[in-house]
Amino acid sequence: MQAPLTTRPYVEQLKTWPDAGRHILAQFDDETIIVYQAFGAGIARFAIEHQRFGGDFSYRRMSWIKPNFLWMMYRCDWGRADAQKMILAIRLRRPFFDALLRQTVPSSYTPVLFATPEEWGTAVAQSDVRLQWDPDHLPTGQKCERRAIQLGLRGAVLEAYGQRECVEILDMTEFVADQLPRVADWQQSGLLTPAEDRYVPADPEIAAKIGLES
Repeated sequence: MQAPLTTRPYVEQLKTWPDAGRHILAQFDDETIIVYQAFGAGIARFAIEHQRFGGDFSYRRMSWIKPNFLWMMYRCDWGRADAQKMILAIRLRRPFFDALLRQTVPSSYTPVLFATPEEWGTAVAQSDVRLQWDPDHLPTGQKCERRAIQLGLRGAVLEAYGQRECVEILDMTEFVADQLPRVADWQQSGLLTPAEDRYVPADPEIAAKIGLES
């Protein structure tokens, strides 16, 4: 099937990505960047139809976004996990995404950034954006040395994301199902994944704050 996003053979992309370190791999252009979420049918179909999040989508809890496609595939088991059978690609404005990065507070205490756990706890309470660096994964789910980013959104930031900052919401579910048979033999099967390159925020202070590696 025709993918909603630009794709490339995974084995070819793998040659261009860093083997280790903290990196944001994403599909982006001069104005926008793609992030992913997976939901049950009710939330996903509402979002696709209305091009915003509503209906059964909860604005009272934290919602996590991931710019790395394969991290999303690990999390939702290629669309087989309960309540995560529909995969959405959400196109965000880059200034909004960079603003999210600027507001992040790590999800666990980081001595390099905070003098005490209490200082970190105060920052967590005051921020609507949580940051996690997790192991990236191969298509079959094995961990990589490279780290992938995910951002947890809540409060006013989540409302802005769900109601105003989504330029486009695309349904990736059929594409994922089409690629699933190629996952087990990804080195030979011609597995396609969305084209992703290293993303670096325009402001170097943001890159330094989140621990992005060059």
